[in-house]
Amino acid sequence: MDKNFKKLLLLVSFGVVLFAALFNFTAVINYAGKVLSIFLPIIVGLIIAFVLNVPMKGFDNLLHKIFKKNDFKHKEKLINILSLVLTLLAIIVVIVLAVTLAVPEIVSSVKRIYVQIQAKLPEFIAWLNSYNIDTTRLTELAKNININSFLSTITTGAGSLLSSVWGFATTTVSGVSTTIFAIVISIYVLLDKKTLSRHMKKLMYSFLKTETTEKLCEVGALSVETYSKFLSGQTIEAVILGVLIFIFFSIFRLPYAALIAFLTSFFAFVPYVGAFASCAIGAFLILLDSPEKVITCVIVYLVVQFVENQFIYPHVVGSSVGLSPLWTLMAAIIGGNLFGIVGIIFFIPLAAVLYTLLQGHINKKLRINRIKID
Repeated sequence: MDKNFKKLLLLVSFGVVLFAALFNFTAVINYAGKVLSIFLPIIVGLIIAFVLNVPMKGFDNLLHKIFKKNDFKHKEKLINILSLVLTLLAIIVVIVLAVTLAVPEIVSSVKRIYVQIQAKLPEFIAWLNSYNIDTTRLTELAKNININSFLSTITTGAGSLLSSVWGFATTTVSGVSTTIFAIVISIYVLLDKKTLSRHMKKLMYSFLKTETTEKLCEVGALSVETYSKFLSGQTIEAVILGVLIFIFFSIFRLPYAALIAFLTSFFAFVPYVGAFASCAIGAFLILLDSPEKVITCVIVYLVVQFVENQFIYPHVVGSSVGLSPLWTLMAAIIGGNLFGIVGIIFFIPLAAVLYTLLQGHINKKLRINRIKID
């Protein structure tokens, strides 16, 4: 059969299938939802394993250095198990510390901010009225604010917070059983990741062209490396920057030290842009409480940010993503609008992977065509 005829036949078949799918779009979506629900535990488990693999690799390298001189049977398997256990313990410790230490300070800061807003709001409304600005909606909004309902879920302690997180997780992945299966799958994947990787390569080399398989492996390795650098780099930066902000804000007796440190750590997952956002929010909060300390707040924040970026971050982390501020902001906006904070965390390194692949393809085309652009 002629190759052109085969291509034409495939094109016509694809067009017929696409037309049928669009004509029965609702049924296709429902069927796709059912298929997704079947594979959802596997998908979520793979995502969990992908994220946990970053700290696990760090513990793995550390344990290899410790057991370097010892050469005994099942060494690799033991190190793999210990790395996973240490990773899970580290996550539990971080959650416990956040609940027992950071949350009470944040709650206290939020209460103070609420009191300040309640005190300053009448003056602000009066100032707007002096310029004939309609403040009806603002007044209604102020009356409907109920800080107690917001804080009641936080002040109940660690048990309430953890149950809320568990409830969020179970509703997000459609039930407790899906969550449990996803966690179990992620643990099995992490414990046997080298064997699974070897089997996947064998499968691809068996059914795909060698060039296609090598390209897929290259893209996969680039994705893993980029995500690992981003997650580990931004996590380390977030912790260091948050601690430094808390220390120096406490030294200069600036209000809301714990809350601003928490916001700084949170926004640090967005390179370049996050620092300016957390600085602006921190300055606004201090403006409500102590207007005379706003300049001190901005100066301290910028100095800490400069010192961390110039002297600490390059040595501890290095270049984690390699995206310009514009592309970082665009990736953060798209990811945030689609999937919230999870979208921000995953879309920035995704944009870095796509940028690297596109840049390599463009440079290859330019070399082939002997085009040089300065």
